[in-house]
Amino acid sequence: MLGTEKKKNTSKTGDFSGRRKLVLVFMFLGMCVLILKAIQLQVMDTQFLQKQGQSRQVGTVNIAAYRGQIKDRNGESLAVSAPVESIWINPQYCKETEIDESKLVCSDLTDIRFKQAAELLDMPLTQLLKAFDASTNKQFVYLKRHIEPSVAAEVKVLDLPGIGFIREFKRFYPAGEVAAHLLGFTNIDDKGQEGLELMYDASLKGVAGSKRVIRDGKRRIIEEQNLESIKQPIDGQDLQLSIDERLQYLAYKELKAGVVKHKAKSASLVILEAETGNVLAVVNQPSFNPNMRKNLKISRYRNRAITDVYEPGSTMKPLVVAAALEGGFITSNQLFDTRDFKIKGKWVRDEHKYGTIDLTTVLKKSSNVAASKIAFSMPPDYFWRFYHDLGFGVSPGVNFPGEASGTLPEYSSWSDFEQATLSFGYRVSMSTLQLARAYTALADDGVLHSLSLLKREKDEYATQVLSPKTAIKVRAMIEQVVQQGGTATRARVDGYRVAGKTGTVKKVSKSGGYGDDYLSVFVGMAPASDPKLVIAVMVDTPQGNEYYGGLVAAPIFAKVMGEALRVLGIAPDEEQSMSVLLTK
Repeated sequence: MLGTEKKKNTSKTGDFSGRRKLVLVFMFLGMCVLILKAIQLQVMDTQFLQKQGQSRQVGTVNIAAYRGQIKDRNGESLAVSAPVESIWINPQYCKETEIDESKLVCSDLTDIRFKQAAELLDMPLTQLLKAFDASTNKQFVYLKRHIEPSVAAEVKVLDLPGIGFIREFKRFYPAGEVAAHLLGFTNIDDKGQEGLELMYDASLKGVAGSKRVIRDGKRRIIEEQNLESIKQPIDGQDLQLSIDERLQYLAYKELKAGVVKHKAKSASLVILEAETGNVLAVVNQPSFNPNMRKNLKISRYRNRAITDVYEPGSTMKPLVVAAALEGGFITSNQLFDTRDFKIKGKWVRDEHKYGTIDLTTVLKKSSNVAASKIAFSMPPDYFWRFYHDLGFGVSPGVNFPGEASGTLPEYSSWSDFEQATLSFGYRVSMSTLQLARAYTALADDGVLHSLSLLKREKDEYATQVLSPKTAIKVRAMIEQVVQQGGTATRARVDGYRVAGKTGTVKKVSKSGGYGDDYLSVFVGMAPASDPKLVIAVMVDTPQGNEYYGGLVAAPIFAKVMGEALRVLGIAPDEEQSMSVLLTK
């Protein structure tokens, strides 16, 4: 019995010893496999490991390019970019996240520092935590864009996991509302959206650069360990405008005051340099602040002076007179009977009875009857060609987004009555910019100028559309418009001779035909002896009894012109005799 028990115990001991040996063999084989794998990875496949390590620790980030400045003709900044910080997060940092802070699976997000960061960024904590949503499969999501550097610095101090920072640029407009319609604005990605920012986006925006960086285990960039610059950013080009910020401001101020005074719907004003066609100011009402655009209607962004068209009314009469004089269809001493007359069943009338008047009085009193008769003296094709040569019905060529061409119907479709109405500014439409441009032909002795929003010393595309003799005669005639008995005595400027013309235009109603609302228009130039500036003003739907161009638009013109002449240091000329011009 004892022998049998010994035999059994020996058998059990032997079984255990075998198993132990088997385990040791497996462990030895596993260790050999690990050693071989280590040799393979560390000796034979070193490049693979380095590549994998770099992919996790070395990354590439963009370097924002500085957007070019927009400056006025004197170098004053109208649009500048300032460095700001944007904060981003890596949603994959925490694989499972709940909106309710008490149920967060990722313990890092319960850190009190996240609450502090939310307060600094002025956002709900739940919004910040919700950004860590791994289901998006994204590794980069903006948390907040364009924050002040001082705020970004405070958030950086918190050293939050899963959060990174990028340096960007934010656009600022020092002039605010004053130049808003002209400059336009950029979006949060610094791309032009309206105005000159959109028009010249390609040259302003520059080209972004890039660099390699080292990240820590939490995917944060180690600022001190930038490896190298892959591509340096190329800054955008600066843009120098023909605009004079001083004139832009005073035009904005006076136009706004006029709109408020007359409770008008809207208004626009343009200042041109008479001898070059440079645009010195473009303003509109109502305006907007491009630095704060929240909840603004898109219609507020429209540059009405360039994009909106209207019938210009009696401001066309000096141009009709110039056309007829230039073609030899009338003479400067010709008299006109202004009694009412009928054309194909429709009457043409003047507001007052003027009797028989000379050509200067036709413009001074703004006679529709005489203007119609002057229009009938010209063949329709000649009349149409003259209007067309002045730029009506075609784009003014500044290439501004939404730039209007206006309308000029083909002469083959004119009726006799339409030819008459074209002489006093109906059936033809144009923008305030186009109207101002046409008057450069009277201001610069018959030379019609192309227009430019960029500074230039000379107009290479100017065309002679009138003889100097005709232009000077008509200019002398419209000087009388602002004198006693004319329709625009409120357009006078102390110390300077002014030449210009009013327009009071009935607006087309929504139901068709002409309603009870008016446009008040004035366009003129000074000093009349040698014009340097041309200014056109349009006020849409002034309220009350004062709606005539001479009562609404002319005073705005006078205030802007007077201040502009003094700002530019242009000498007064009122003492010079008008007879000098008439005898040229």
